[in-house]
Amino acid sequence: MASEQGPHSRILGTGGYAPERVLTNRDLEKLVDTSDEWITERTGIKQRHVARPDETASDMALVAARRALEIARLDAADLDMIIVATISGDVPMPACAAYLQRKLGAGPVPSFDVSAACAGFLYAMSIADQFIRGGSHKRILIVGVELLSRLIDWQDRTTCVLFGDGAGAAVMGPATGDGRGIITTQLYTDAALAESLCIPAGGSREQITAESLNAKRDKVQMVGKDIFKAAVKNMSQASRAALDAAGMSADSVRWVVPHQANLRIISQIAERLDIALERFVINIERYGNTSSASIPIALDEAFRDGRIKPGDTVLMCALGAGISWGSALVRM
Repeated sequence: MASEQGPHSRILGTGGYAPERVLTNRDLEKLVDTSDEWITERTGIKQRHVARPDETASDMALVAARRALEIARLDAADLDMIIVATISGDVPMPACAAYLQRKLGAGPVPSFDVSAACAGFLYAMSIADQFIRGGSHKRILIVGVELLSRLIDWQDRTTCVLFGDGAGAAVMGPATGDGRGIITTQLYTDAALAESLCIPAGGSREQITAESLNAKRDKVQMVGKDIFKAAVKNMSQASRAALDAAGMSADSVRWVVPHQANLRIISQIAERLDIALERFVINIERYGNTSSASIPIALDEAFRDGRIKPGDTVLMCALGAGISWGSALVRM
């Protein structure tokens, strides 16, 4: 939480990117036993974006990062840290942030990944805020990017209808004393449901073998009921914790930018927080669940179309694999 003197860091610019190819619910009807009506009713999703075969996570992050730098009126050379939130980087090693650093042409600044799945962007924001408030860094690029289409079993109708590819970015810098900036962040992890949303194979616990590939153990596996309940409960709890930490009420929030996982989850969070759904930035129908990219993509869209204005108080909340979840209160 920011000190009594006010926020220590603020968002200087945002950017977003989604691949050109669009996969609609009607397209999915040809791949698996599902329907546009079922997907729309259960999730609120109508379409999602899918990366080109030659497109990587760092390619998508690069576009979003450049757009954020443009709004911030900064160059890559001005950055002194890069943090990428992703679970679908270019390769297992090195970090996606390293490839992004090279493609951006940034200097030899610390560049690393954060693995908190759908909550990753909030984790990256909190980390950046700590570095800036400590005084050691002044211009930090944070990116949420996921190329989930390559981690999905396209024969599993419970997961393949949910996810999409995309990237969102923000450039953070020191607050100027006008009250605008990161007011508080709240982060949590509880591994009791770790197996309810995971990719079982591909790490040191379970290597990829012919058998694991046949069983699709290298793809996203999810127990939807577990994650749905946890998302509603924990995103609501984290949002209330952020408001309490800041000494603010829900009425003080102009916009809520939630993780775009499921429209029914968002609707139930709105009810629990007693905040009208009209004050939620929602674009899930066009992007699906882009994991760590969902909040920054939605934030960037709402900023660029004029919904979010300078000085607006914005509440963000997300939950993902881990399970990890969190919230942030930001005065834009």
